[in-house]
Amino acid sequence: MRILALETATLAGSVALLEGGRVVGLSLLDIALTHSERLMAMVDRLLQDCRQDITQVEALTVSIGPGSFTGLRVGVATAKGLALTLGLPIAAVPTLDALAGNLPFAEAPVCPILDARKGEVYLSLYRWSGGRMERQWEYAALSPRAAAERLTAPVVVLGDGVTACLPFFGHLGAGLLVAPTSHATPSAAVVGRLGQAMLEAGDSIAAEVLEPLYLRPSEAELKARRS
Repeated sequence: MRILALETATLAGSVALLEGGRVVGLSLLDIALTHSERLMAMVDRLLQDCRQDITQVEALTVSIGPGSFTGLRVGVATAKGLALTLGLPIAAVPTLDALAGNLPFAEAPVCPILDARKGEVYLSLYRWSGGRMERQWEYAALSPRAAAERLTAPVVVLGDGVTACLPFFGHLGAGLLVAPTSHATPSAAVVGRLGQAMLEAGDSIAAEVLEPLYLRPSEAELKARRS
């Protein structure tokens, strides 16, 4: 199966092309450009470099959040447009699942933490079991202090929300393991791998009903409620 994977939940957006489970191309840009400016250009360049055409793609996988509201809207809208135009199935991959998937085989529990802005972080907890990362908690949006207090040692933390939580990790002592920054960004390659497993299990979603996973209302929704 030839899969195009999109990840736009953080500033470091990426796209990947997988064939038969193998990553044949990956492009990541962590620069000051919006995803709306660069996403399709990244897709076009990746396919060109892999000597592929968009019409040869057989399925799509997309990171659906939680994460940047704007980034998620761009990624989901792009996946919808491509799926409807090309008649492709979509696998919707939660971003925290993909971030935890950066650390397969971890012996300690893994807690991906993303900056949610407005004094909060997004997080969940995972354990490696049965050849996959199994989620232990519901996805949550908490203050950095509350997020840190939920954790017990040993635990591996990763993601762009870790910095905000560091002042509150004292109770974890030597049981706190901070993953290298090279593993702190969700990767389209992992989104593709997890999405392929979902598609092979029959877990796809129609483009018409694909929506981002926000966890909390957007600023526009909050303004609408107040008006």
